[in-house]
This record gives sequence, structure tokens and C-alpha cells, in this order.
Amino acid sequence: QVQLVESGGGLVQPGGSLRLSCAASGRTVSTLAMAWFREAPGKERQFVAGLKKGMGTTYPADSAKGRFTVSRDNGKNAAYLQMNRLEPEDAAVYYCAATTSSPIVSSLPRASTWEYWGQGTQVTVSS
Repeated sequence: QVQLVESGGGLVQPGGSLRLSCAASGRTVSTLAMAWFREAPGKERQFVAGLKKGMGTTYPADSAKGRFTVSRDNGKNAAYLQMNRLEPEDAAVYYCAATTSSPIVSSLPRASTWEYWGQGTQVTVSS
């Protein structure tokens, strides 16, 4: 059983940065494909970025390219989402997800691809 715990959310001004963390237990992160999703009030859960197991190749969504970076630290058994130049539209609850399978790239954005989910961390972007 894999457990995921997110942290690092909070209130940030437009243009600011935050780094979200996802601490994993039950499996080492190098053996998991992982992803970040977000969900704003009244909207569907949206894929932000994915990270494949093994080599850790990353796949950011178009909305994340150039601003958000997903990474992992095998020693700390954690994944991260570095978010820069945040905009009010980025405000949402951010979720970490993982799977022991090896999903194909086209399936990364689908919530059904992911077996395990964290509880979420709130990101608020406001002046």
C-alpha cells in the first residue's frame, strides 16, 4: 500500500513561487509513476505534470510548461512541484498521485490512471 502526503501549499501573491512536496511511504518513488493534479472549485480535476518511474522522465501539461517543474528525490522518497510565476488561475487544491504501473504518456492526464492519491494541499494566489 502506498501512502502520499502533500505539503507546502499556502497563500502567495501573483508572480510568486511555491514548492509543493509529496512524501511517499510503502514504496520507493523510483518504482512509482507519479503526478500532480489540481482541482479548483466547480472545476474538474486537472492534470498538471507527470513523472515516470525509473529514469523519471517528466511530462508537464501545456498550462505548466515554462512555469512548473516536477521532480523527485529518491533519497527523501518524495516528489516535488516547483511552481513559479503563479497566477490567480493557479489557485486550487493540489493533489499528488501515484501508480505502480507504467502508464503510457497519453494516459497520464486521466485521473483513472492513478491508484493512489494524497489528501491535497491548498494553494491560494491573491494579492
